[in-house]
Amino acid sequence: MNSVKAKTEAADASVRIGRQIRDLRKAKGITLQSLAQQIDRSVGYVSQVERGVSNLPIPLLQQIAEVLGVQITWFFHSEVEQPLHELGHVVRKSSRRQLDFAGTGIHEELLSPSLSGDLLMILTTLSPQAQSDQQPRKRQGEEAGYLQSGRLLLTVGQQEFELEAGDSFAIAADENHLLRNPSKTDDAVIVWVITPPSY
Repeated sequence: MNSVKAKTEAADASVRIGRQIRDLRKAKGITLQSLAQQIDRSVGYVSQVERGVSNLPIPLLQQIAEVLGVQITWFFHSEVEQPLHELGHVVRKSSRRQLDFAGTGIHEELLSPSLSGDLLMILTTLSPQAQSDQQPRKRQGEEAGYLQSGRLLLTVGQQEFELEAGDSFAIAADENHLLRNPSKTDDAVIVWVITPPSY
């Protein structure tokens, strides 16, 4: 690989990672100042990182990942790097950002091109017997889901619903809810839409 191509690819990677940091930070409601303080860097430096114009060593990216509550692999595509002109529009299956919640049996993949739009799409897989939380949770925005495969027990407030593949559901803002895969053998796979984005 020639040096010009290597520099171009490095610059593209910096822009991608910077955008991902910015989008995830905003989706989690963390200010630029707060992130800078927690990683012991200046606001100006973090701003430059988010624009892809400043060097970001791996140990510092690891600190940022910890503050944002994701594994460092969130910032790297699994197989294929997409061209910059696709960013914000297209998510290739091989390039989805993924998140595993250790010990829970829950795996998520980001289907939305970014976290900065008005809605968020996520693919969630619950392993057999997996449950979303120990206690019901609620988000500030609305959520809707489509059960692509498997079975799902959905509790909203005091009501419990048993869903099968092909069923869909909606959860209003601030409604307590809980998810559980009742199967002992099969995954439950859900496509989520959340608005406004919160992750």
